Amino acid sequence: MADIHIVREHGLGLEQARKLAFRWAEVAEKKLEMDCTYEEGKTHDVVSFKRPGASGELKVSKDRFQLDARLGMLLGVFKGKIESAIVENLDQLLAHQDPLYAFEQGLSKHEAKHEKHAPKHDKHDKHEKHEKHEKHEKHEKHDAKHAKHAEPHKAPAKSAAKAPAPRKAK
Repeated sequence: MADIHIVREHGLGLEQARKLAFRWAEVAEKKLEMDCTYEEGKTHDVVSFKRPGASGELKVSKDRFQLDARLGMLLGVFKGKIESAIVENLDQLLAHQDPLYAFEQGLSKHEAKHEKHAPKHDKHDKHEKHEKHEKHEKHEKHDAKHAKHAEPHKAPAKSAAKAPAPRKAK
C-alpha cells in the first residue's frame, strides 16, 4: 500500500472551492470509474472516492484542499507518477484566476486530444465492416449458385388449368 497526502492552500473561498471539487468528483466518476460521494458541510466539504486499487478523501475548505489517498499494490507502483500528476494539475488550476474555468478548458483539451485518434479507428472499422459485408455478399451469391445445382430437378409446376377428368376403368 502507498499513501498520497497533498495539501494546497487557496484563496477561492468555500463556494468556489466547492464548485471545483464537485466538478472534479463528476469527472472522476466518469473518466476514472470512481465511486464518489460528496458531503457538504458548514465549514468544509468531503469528497470520498473509491475504485479498485485506490480510495481516499478530498477535504475542501474555504482556504485549502487536502487530498489523502491510499493506492493498492498495483497502483502503488506508480505512486510517484500519480502524485506528481495530481500536484502539477492542482497547482496549474490554482494558478488561474478562475480555476473552474481552467479545469473545464483542460478537460476539453484532453478530450479533443483523445478524440483525434478515434476517427482513425472509426475509418478503419468502417473499412473493415465494408470488406466483411462484400465478402458476405460474395458468399451468399456463391452459395445460391451452388444451391441451384444441388437441388434435385423438379417437374414444372402444373398450371391452374382444369385437370383432365379421371378415366373410367373397363
